[in-house]
Amino acid sequence: MIKDTPYWWATAPDLPDYSTTPLPARADVVIVGSGYTGLSAARVLAQHGASVAVLEKESIGWGASSRNGGQALTGLAVGPETLIKQLGLERAQALHAISLRGLDFVEQTIAAENIACEFERSGHLEAAVKPSHFEHFKRAQDVLAQHFNHPVRLLDRAQQRAELGTDFYCGVLIDERSASVHPARYVRGLAQAAQRAGALLIEHTPALAVERAAPGFRVFTPRGPIGAREVLIATNGYTDALVPALRRRIIPVGSYIIATAPLRDDVVARLIPQRRAVYDSRHFLAYFRLSADNRLLFGGRAEYKRASPQSTRRSVPILRRGLGEIFPELAEVDIEYAWSGNVCFTLDRLPRAGRLGGVHYALAYAGHGVALASYLGAQLGHFIAGADVHWPLFDLPFKVIPFYNGTPWFMPLAALWYRLLDAVV
Repeated sequence: MIKDTPYWWATAPDLPDYSTTPLPARADVVIVGSGYTGLSAARVLAQHGASVAVLEKESIGWGASSRNGGQALTGLAVGPETLIKQLGLERAQALHAISLRGLDFVEQTIAAENIACEFERSGHLEAAVKPSHFEHFKRAQDVLAQHFNHPVRLLDRAQQRAELGTDFYCGVLIDERSASVHPARYVRGLAQAAQRAGALLIEHTPALAVERAAPGFRVFTPRGPIGAREVLIATNGYTDALVPALRRRIIPVGSYIIATAPLRDDVVARLIPQRRAVYDSRHFLAYFRLSADNRLLFGGRAEYKRASPQSTRRSVPILRRGLGEIFPELAEVDIEYAWSGNVCFTLDRLPRAGRLGGVHYALAYAGHGVALASYLGAQLGHFIAGADVHWPLFDLPFKVIPFYNGTPWFMPLAALWYRLLDAVV
């Protein structure tokens, strides 16, 4: 029987029970959400000497931070050419540099806090589904080298088996700087680091409302209110009606993953010999990697809907079929885990951080959250503590999505459009 919880949860040490943490009457900063963003901010703020309370509706790290594919990637969801067109060269360069600093930050934090989370700079592959996509890789290679001082390598279809044991793709782009990580081990280690620094972790305690109350805010919970000088919303793809104005600017989309039974060493050596993280060039993309115990973790946007138990069950045959198309020898392999989580997008697929209605926020990493959320959470922690921090997108417009209240009614239409693009472009 397929287990319906993340493989990562089964292979990470349990945290203490934080549901009985006493609720303080007041904190310098209340953080809503205990993923990479919130915990990184909590750790830094506590190191600055601030009193910090982290509120989590579920258990610590319950959301995408313990459910993702464990790919810590360079860059953003928007490719280098599009990034320059959207932002201009100087700001695009600054944002790309932040993605690299984010990876360095994750590596340095893991080392400083002694977090055993299988972090490895194994690099990533982007795989071209069509010849036209590989031609796009060639242009991206030139742009990355010329404007970002970021070399990548290309292997065409005749050469790609040195990296990827399949004939499904038309070549690959290789980026050596990306990393892989056990996401649940990482987020739980980050939680313990934040607690050691002095932050209070309070789980199974949702924030129900935030009100201004001089000299700051009052955050209401089922266990009573907390006074706060500052509030940080760090809920990403799980943002609810707590801050309606924020919810109307972001789109949660489910991402789905299956994990096979452990594979033989010879199969692993044939399929992904360098053990890199992989994703492909479709809008309905596939992404996959090997676990430490040689399972193939295979994920994708099986449905363009918010993740749920029902959509997760529907995703299993879709992902199994996709796995078999790419790796025919795995078409009948046993699937032992299937799970899902929400990623978070803006309309332009760029992350956002700043203040809205007086509260701080950082979110919408569009699948690049391992590095970006960790780094941006820490930067916001420094900023709230009074440090001079520059974020290239602080002044980027963050508009309300028209006719949208947080329920993405338009996603079936978007899914049809993306399927059409995958078919013809």
